[in-house]
Amino acid sequence: MIEDSPFVAAAPVLVPMPAERPYTYAVPAGMRVVPGSIVRVPLGPRQVAGIVWDGVVEKVDAKKLRPIEQVFDCPPIDRAMRRFVDWVAQYTLSPPGMVARMLLRAPEAFDPEPWIEGLQRTFARPDRMTEARTRVLETAEGGLAWTRSGLAHAAGVSSTVVDGLRAQGVFETVMIPPRPVVAAPDPGYAQPSLMPDQSDAAETLRANVTTGTFGVTLLDGVTGSGKTEVYFEAVAAALDRGKQVLILLPEIALTHAFLERFQERFGAKPAEWHSDLPPRMREKVWRQVAEGGVRVVAGARSALFLPFRELGLIVVDEEHDPAYKQEDRVFYNARDMAVVRGHIGGFPVVLASATPSVESRVNASQGRYSRAVLSARFAEAALPDLQTVDMRRAPPARGGFLSPVLLGHMRQTLERKGQSLLFLNRRGYAPLTLCRVCGHRFGCPVCSAWLVEHRFRGQLVCHHCGHNERRPEACPECGTLDHLVACGPGVERIAEEVVAHFPDARTIVLSSDLMGGVRRLRLELEAIANGEADIVIGTQLVAKGHNFPNMTLVGVVDADLGLANGDPRAAERTFQLLSQVTGRAGRTGKKSLGLLQTFQPDHPVMRAIVSGDAEAFYEREIAERERAGLPPFGRLAGVIVSAATRAEAEGHARGLRRAAPQATDVFVLGPAEAPLSLIGGRHRFRLLIQGERRADMQGFIRTMLAEGPKIRGSVRVQVDIDPQSFL
Repeated sequence: MIEDSPFVAAAPVLVPMPAERPYTYAVPAGMRVVPGSIVRVPLGPRQVAGIVWDGVVEKVDAKKLRPIEQVFDCPPIDRAMRRFVDWVAQYTLSPPGMVARMLLRAPEAFDPEPWIEGLQRTFARPDRMTEARTRVLETAEGGLAWTRSGLAHAAGVSSTVVDGLRAQGVFETVMIPPRPVVAAPDPGYAQPSLMPDQSDAAETLRANVTTGTFGVTLLDGVTGSGKTEVYFEAVAAALDRGKQVLILLPEIALTHAFLERFQERFGAKPAEWHSDLPPRMREKVWRQVAEGGVRVVAGARSALFLPFRELGLIVVDEEHDPAYKQEDRVFYNARDMAVVRGHIGGFPVVLASATPSVESRVNASQGRYSRAVLSARFAEAALPDLQTVDMRRAPPARGGFLSPVLLGHMRQTLERKGQSLLFLNRRGYAPLTLCRVCGHRFGCPVCSAWLVEHRFRGQLVCHHCGHNERRPEACPECGTLDHLVACGPGVERIAEEVVAHFPDARTIVLSSDLMGGVRRLRLELEAIANGEADIVIGTQLVAKGHNFPNMTLVGVVDADLGLANGDPRAAERTFQLLSQVTGRAGRTGKKSLGLLQTFQPDHPVMRAIVSGDAEAFYEREIAERERAGLPPFGRLAGVIVSAATRAEAEGHARGLRRAAPQATDVFVLGPAEAPLSLIGGRHRFRLLIQGERRADMQGFIRTMLAEGPKIRGSVRVQVDIDPQSFL
């Protein structure tokens, strides 16, 4: 058994590949490793980074062991993080090596950052003084070391002036440690003035952090109630205790506005961690998190696998958001794994949302989580007046998608110099393009999905595999010209309709596939906040966390869209999304209105949103889940079998079904062809496994996979514990 202190002649090393267990390597004489050491080891013909792991060293002939090549000069991965990796692997039924791979995503950070060449003032004097030289010497007073370019910039001179002074011995060369990626946050920098209910919630969170023990608090507050300011007080308390903090955000697009708010409160920005971060910055952040230099990280779900040295608090903002679910390689929900990380590390976790997940609400009602409620908007700003627009009684004009009721309110909002937001959770121009003559529909050649027209780009695009092609002038089936028709609306088509009705209005379309990516999206959001747009048309990106001071009208173009599928979470998702969208209106206290265009005004989701009676919705949804034995009252898992041919996928899926063990508390549904039966040229079948709350779901699936047919040919099997998507 390897302990944390002794050094051994052989060590188990977990490598970042689909390995079910660590491999044993020899430790050369004179080399010291401990569990958590990051090392370089041979793996076949390659050299890879791995982590010295816990556990028993396999009894292998010493002559067969390959040696560890190098121990990186890097802080070891601590025991809590190693336990977390093992727990995630066991729960998600993923190879531990693939979970460890998420920890080792910045290989250049394993070696220390090089020191920087700098300049420091000596006692020498220059042979002559000029105005430029005087400014340089005044700037360098105090004995601080400067980089050459930094000193020149601060003094407002060219680098040649600094070079001349160095040549005369006025400056000497010194080495400067690597620059921090962000300044240290100050917990007392700008303490806010909180409302009474905010103060009560903040005091609860501060007390939890001060005790330094595990516990989960659900911060449940209406949109605009100041949840961020409340959990910032928990962040301040953790910083006062000398702890690091992780704040998880669901979207990269939210990061910029959040960084500004954080800086206003703490005098410095947190470090960022997301897929859009340049590789060199990712390496710096990873290293400085491991060394303890970075005290606060704001990032996407993958930030959960950063090697924090002194983590003492995790905040999951918008905890209900489906973006926290990863559905690639290792399937995990970052919200749930954040709770596990806190439990293993023995520190508090805060889950914040205006529309909490049903799972979190049930956990709070059953006492597993505590709950802090913010029932009013900050500064007593009123919530928007919400109404449904019955599309059966007030239909749009022929060829249009906007009701006369909504158009009338948009016109009034323009006259009052207010902003309108139109929400439709569908990218592109239209979800389907077909030929009016022969009926040909444009489908993806490698997916069972229709191609979505993006008229701004002149392309037809598959939103599942990325296939794209130019929109033709003629039908490829019958050759008829100018008879292709777009069916249904996307945000681009709504924008076209808006421009036709309001040609003088400044209109912006926001969607995740905007040309220019995240940078352009941030600029557009900033322009909206500054009042530089009259009408905003957007997808779910506009629903989350944005503060648009002049937004007084929100129109939901197709409120029924999310209800039109068999997803057991459809009602919950629709309620959350529409509540978040309509919550963008009136956040600064102006009288505001939210309109939901729907063909089902009496649907429980619509009634709950319009009445503002969220409690009634949750009660009904929780009761239905309990009756059906669905999460959190039961357990679900998906097994997705894919292959190059339909016969291979179906055959393997049926073989797994036959191999399922007999159990009274777990049963298997399927296999059935997945709703998206073909993605990227691979045919897909699904098994859905349902069990009682205390059922050993993982053990059941392990047995089924072990007893089932061996994976051969093009077959792949993916296990999704607690699935969020049923496509």
